[in-house]
Amino acid sequence: MSLFKLTLRNLLHRRFLSLLTVCAVAVTVAFIVLLSLSRQSVEQGAKKGYGPFDLVIGAAGSETQLVLNTFYHIGAPTGNIPLAVLDQVEQDQDVDKAFAMTTGDNYKGFPIVGMDSGYFVTRYGDRNLQDGNLYAHTGETIIGSYVAESLGLHIGDTFTGAHGLVQGDSHETAEAEHTEEHEEEHEEDHAAEAAGDSPDEAHDEEHGEEHAHESFQYTVVGILPALNTPDDRAVFTTVDYAWAVHGLPPEEREITAVLVKPASLLGAHDLKEVLDGSNGVQAAYTSQAVSDVLNAVDQGAQLLSVLTALCVILAAIAILLSLIAAVGERTKDVGLLRLLGKSRAYVWLTLTSEGLLVTATGLIAGLLLGHLGAFLLKDALFAQAGIQIEPYQWTPDHWLIAAGALSIGLLSSLGPAFRMYRMHPLALFKS
Repeated sequence: MSLFKLTLRNLLHRRFLSLLTVCAVAVTVAFIVLLSLSRQSVEQGAKKGYGPFDLVIGAAGSETQLVLNTFYHIGAPTGNIPLAVLDQVEQDQDVDKAFAMTTGDNYKGFPIVGMDSGYFVTRYGDRNLQDGNLYAHTGETIIGSYVAESLGLHIGDTFTGAHGLVQGDSHETAEAEHTEEHEEEHEEDHAAEAAGDSPDEAHDEEHGEEHAHESFQYTVVGILPALNTPDDRAVFTTVDYAWAVHGLPPEEREITAVLVKPASLLGAHDLKEVLDGSNGVQAAYTSQAVSDVLNAVDQGAQLLSVLTALCVILAAIAILLSLIAAVGERTKDVGLLRLLGKSRAYVWLTLTSEGLLVTATGLIAGLLLGHLGAFLLKDALFAQAGIQIEPYQWTPDHWLIAAGALSIGLLSSLGPAFRMYRMHPLALFKS
């Protein structure tokens, strides 16, 4: 009987314990693979999320919040800034390209972003749309590929937006908002009375804003190709959409942010020095804010690394206990093999190959489970953070994971194998 057949027969003889050991290894490997793919996707997605725009200008507040809202469409903007800031930036000789952005509305949870159409050429080059054309008039929109796929929108479809940046459109959210509406009505009435307005006037103003959004209609004129960036889950339209929705006169028009592609790093530094902290305006280095986010992610990953280490230890213990049980059951069989002329090396190989076979089986199952988990989580991760995880990607970490798993299996096998190796054949048989 060959060594492989003997090892396989021994494992099937203890199929329940062998299955538990394989499961322990598989779960550990799957967790490590999923963590590796997620971390790499977050790093890659964060770095390419802002493109060539090394500087962003917005209302004073958190730089991280400004960058996340502007480029990743996460969270709320820090506020609005005067439209005159855009003119000041465009006149700067150290600025290559600058685009104003307005935001604050959504359609079924996807942000509506006002942006000059030149942004797409600067950001993605001369790429063709998946369908349709770029917008040219107020109310026309182009939508990200993920939005089109999720909502089933096509060229020529129309819709109305809603105020605010919400993360979902579930029935539970609507019910919660409806309940909060009733609870806050009395507080709003008191606030209106304190300000000298009647409650009816405050309600009329709120209802008038809702009516303004409902009466302004958007038309889909284009669909972006799959960009694998947060722009896939946004609705883009002209910068003046917010002014048109609210009917703002020229003197009251504001923008949310200005995306700046500087002609040089020195130019970006000079522009930041001029604008940062003046009249409620801040200028932030995009890469620095993204690095702060990645550092926070790395700190969380370190905590997960501790959990991963515990899983690895438990998997090693499971392999060790499985082989110790095998030694206890097969002492007489091993003694008989030795008396029949099998060498100590053969006995050594039977036990070490058993540990390696269990580990290899768990490794393969874990790799499949890890990639399956990445496939199941990719839509949720992209919907929440605009990070595109690649479930079919094979990274250098995979080789390290495979080598580490097999090494642990081998090390766990050495103790029981060495114990059998040292014993005399007659002692093995008599025991």
